[in-house]
Amino acid sequence: MTLIPMSAKELNAFAFIQKITDGKMTPSDVAERLSVSARTVRRWKNAVAAKGAAGLVHGNRGKASPRRVGNGERETICRLALETYHDFSATMIAEKLAALHGINRHRTTITDVLIAGGVWAARDLARRRRIAVHREWRERRAHRGELVQFDGSYHDWLEGRSGEDELCLLAAIDDATGEVLSLVFAPHEGTLPVMAFWLAYAEKHGLPKSVYLDRFSTYKMNERVARDNPDLKTQLKRAMDTVGVDLIFALSPQAKGRVERLFKTLQDRLVKEMRLRKVSAVEEANRFLTETFVPDFNRRFAVASREEADFHRAISKRERPGLRDVFCRIEERVVRNDFTISWRNQWWQLLPTPRLAIRPKDTVLIREYPGGAYSLFVRNKPVLFMPIPKRAETVAAAVSMPILAPRLLNRTNSFLTKADKFMTR
Repeated sequence: MTLIPMSAKELNAFAFIQKITDGKMTPSDVAERLSVSARTVRRWKNAVAAKGAAGLVHGNRGKASPRRVGNGERETICRLALETYHDFSATMIAEKLAALHGINRHRTTITDVLIAGGVWAARDLARRRRIAVHREWRERRAHRGELVQFDGSYHDWLEGRSGEDELCLLAAIDDATGEVLSLVFAPHEGTLPVMAFWLAYAEKHGLPKSVYLDRFSTYKMNERVARDNPDLKTQLKRAMDTVGVDLIFALSPQAKGRVERLFKTLQDRLVKEMRLRKVSAVEEANRFLTETFVPDFNRRFAVASREEADFHRAISKRERPGLRDVFCRIEERVVRNDFTISWRNQWWQLLPTPRLAIRPKDTVLIREYPGGAYSLFVRNKPVLFMPIPKRAETVAAAVSMPILAPRLLNRTNSFLTKADKFMTR
């Protein structure tokens, strides 16, 4: 005979039933003391009279539940968790088991099965308490497009399958709805990739009322990329001011917590989804984001805004061609007397341009577009130009030396004469 231990509650109830039997208390007194009904006390008294203390033990105690997960199903869950979903959370394992293997179990059941099967160790849920910094709760904005949070995240998104250690994922998420409005893998978080991101965003959704982003001009770019993009914030602010979008710079990561939490979720879910589909190239990953992942993510996690109006400003057909000249990198140069400018370690000759009078000291705008193309403008009109060999630099440093050997001086003068002849051709 199997002995079933009693709980503290049942032992306490048995003690009060004995007091009723001994005449020390009435059933109504016990019911009031234990906060139960008088009918329950009478049922306990009858059970003790028939079976003794064991009558208070529930009849199903010690028996297997009829809804218990079968041994075969348990083995399947544990095997799949070990072979395919070894680093998945219980929620994601439950989703994949239901979608791909026809096993519909709640995540808590999956957790119990994996712990009982030795796949997972019992986890200590009491984590070390940290000193909390007081922050005020901020209500979501009321309208879609009223505030869009933007950021980039460097991570091994493809787990080395693309041959790159890290990729940059640029994301824009709506504050009112939590909808992922755009998600794109880019080479880095520099000026031109960010400009390309917002150009595509504007063509798809229109222009948001305001954008919430990091206050730093570079985030986690390597030294070369950071050196080539020292003015991301300035360039982006110039572009957004031109199209009438307000930029709000966050003072802490917690301030733009919606996009920060999005990246935390994506570094778990997105990485594993692309692993299951064997995505190994950036172009393939961007197609997966646009066609599959983002629509499914928004369907499951986005919420309705408090107000129905969309604050995105639609781009007219007349405005659309001009966006390319806004979302680009712009630099200024001054025309020299020989109608040349220097840009990116290269000399450029400005050519005669119909219906445009170019003069020395004119300001030249250089527009570098996403994708690598560039154009030159004087007074907002395009200029014809061509690259030329590197100009000969003066050797002022040499002639400023206190003493020059005659042979060195002759070589210097000969060099300057040849350079002058070359530039006057």
